[in-house]
Amino acid sequence: MSPAAPEATGVVPLGTNRLWRWLVLAALIVLLDQVTKIWFDGNLQFGERWHILPFFDFTLLYNTGAAFSFLADGHGWQRWFFTAIAIGAVGLILHLLRRSVGEPLFCTALACILGGAVGNVIDRIQHGHVIDFLLFYWNTWFFPAFNIADVSITIGAILLVLDELLRMRRQRRNPSKG
Repeated sequence: MSPAAPEATGVVPLGTNRLWRWLVLAALIVLLDQVTKIWFDGNLQFGERWHILPFFDFTLLYNTGAAFSFLADGHGWQRWFFTAIAIGAVGLILHLLRRSVGEPLFCTALACILGGAVGNVIDRIQHGHVIDFLLFYWNTWFFPAFNIADVSITIGAILLVLDELLRMRRQRRNPSKG
């Protein structure tokens, strides 16, 4: 019995060009994220702010927690907890990418999330915290500082929602192709 063609199983081997383009996108995000973090970590002192616009500064902050400093006061255990979650997410995303290489919007979303997750997990493993340097504010209100990996994850999440909305719209228009 011969093995089924990759298209028949829905799983594409890792060596195919269509999968590699999504992995290259994720790698470029990781590279941009890490280069910017290295630059800001090397050119600003912790807590220093460079005023750029009336509502935006470059700063250097370290986050030992997750989004919005969730569990930042966890005394160190959260470093490995969030690292494990990110590694699990990377595995799931790679699986989904292999199964969905022909869906460009979905794969772009996954590649953005993958690149952001890897960028932040590199920080957690290497430094024990994530380096943040983008700060938006208005008067006394501050949005928590973030980085390129966080931007990429957010873009990926927005694209996932958009992909699902478009998928639902297609299904309503043509229910037989579900």
